[in-house]
Amino acid sequence: MSSVSKMFAPFRTGALRLCSALLLAGAMAGNAHADAVLHAFNWRYADVEARAAAIQSAGYRAVLVAPAYKSAGSQWWARYQPQDYRVIHHPLGDTNAFKSMVNALRARGVDVYADVLMNHMANESAQRSDLNYPGTSVLNLYNSNTTYYNGIRLFGNLGFNFLSGNDFGETRCIADYNDIWQVQNWRLCGGGGDVGLPDLKNAAYVISQQQEYLRQLKAIGVKGFRIDAAKHMPLSHLNSVLTADIKSGVYVFGEIITGGGSGNLEYDRFLQPYLQNTNHAAYDFPLQTSIRNAFSFSGSLSSLADPGAYGQALAGSRALTFTLTHDIPNNSGFRYALMDPTDETLAYAYIFGRNGGKPMVYSDNNESGDNRWVNAYSRNDIKGMIRFHNAVQGNDMQVLSSGSCHIIFRRGSLGIVGINKCGSTVNASVNMNNSVLWWYSNYTDTLGSGNVVNINSGNYTFSLPARSARMWLR
Repeated sequence: MSSVSKMFAPFRTGALRLCSALLLAGAMAGNAHADAVLHAFNWRYADVEARAAAIQSAGYRAVLVAPAYKSAGSQWWARYQPQDYRVIHHPLGDTNAFKSMVNALRARGVDVYADVLMNHMANESAQRSDLNYPGTSVLNLYNSNTTYYNGIRLFGNLGFNFLSGNDFGETRCIADYNDIWQVQNWRLCGGGGDVGLPDLKNAAYVISQQQEYLRQLKAIGVKGFRIDAAKHMPLSHLNSVLTADIKSGVYVFGEIITGGGSGNLEYDRFLQPYLQNTNHAAYDFPLQTSIRNAFSFSGSLSSLADPGAYGQALAGSRALTFTLTHDIPNNSGFRYALMDPTDETLAYAYIFGRNGGKPMVYSDNNESGDNRWVNAYSRNDIKGMIRFHNAVQGNDMQVLSSGSCHIIFRRGSLGIVGINKCGSTVNASVNMNNSVLWWYSNYTDTLGSGNVVNINSGNYTFSLPARSARMWLR
């Protein structure tokens, strides 16, 4: 690609243009893993379906939706406390609504990723002392309307519990979150005498139930599994559940929260072993930390030129990239990772502009009270970023200029990204004599500024206004 691109000069033949287009199409097809993902956090399934056309039009190729099983309670966190895998039933929808949503998105070429919990069940210690799930009250509910509940059943016999006390580990709370054994075998607890979330054993029966659940979601049409709290599962358990047939045609990515990349204790003890012993992707917490550091008062955007070279970003083929996850604004313990709103927007430009990873947009219903991310998925600037991202997939990335305040990089000959985090304009001159970028062609900002780059000499000066990003596309 590069050798052909270098031949593109002010005067080009139609044959060269055709050759370029064919090479570009092949490269883009080979990098399809980089499709944009919408996290429709805590959205009703019916609302996701109603917005299917808007989601497709914005350029998203996948939607991560609320956990699909039996759960109770209206709070967002209640969705992360499963009661029963065998039916989908909670305030955001049931099995019928889930299937209808999947079909509506599939008809528009958009995949559904399911949020999956496999390490624990709901904390119902305040209601009952036994560990029979879903429990007597839920079984009575099923029995009160057998036609409906059997109609939304995924598998199994709803006349009986599907888990008992024998399927859970000991009642011990994690005391040291750097201790691998405790983290992967004991309970997540809230303190103050809370007995925590019952931790499922790495045992044959449990694994069989989890496998059947995933197979049923796959049969509905789910194309991806987000493994919640993957950090809290032994890798042997995770690998036993996720067999080759279950993973076939499915994007699997785990949530393993770390405070950084290589050299960070959490990374070295949990994320690195996960990457070494599975072929799954993961949330790129190392990159998110690198981004926050770069946008800090003392940080430099030069550090974002190639953070992966220093172990501070995951390999692109294994990375789900993000500026924030649902835990960051909604859990007090993670709000330290929130960025300034403008910096967050600039960070989005970086993850959608760079080469590598599946970039994800977070869009909620104001569960945190910050009122920052309602309908974020449909913001014009975000849609402009996705447009740029989708257009340049498969093209190489080269940093043209960087400093403490700015970074400018190209994506093949198709696009240029410029970001300025500081409070005054940055003017950066770049030698274009050996560049693959086209001369005498307009590169127009997809973020709506109207700004155009047209290279017409061997030295071009990019002008980046204060606290802004430009994503110029040919």
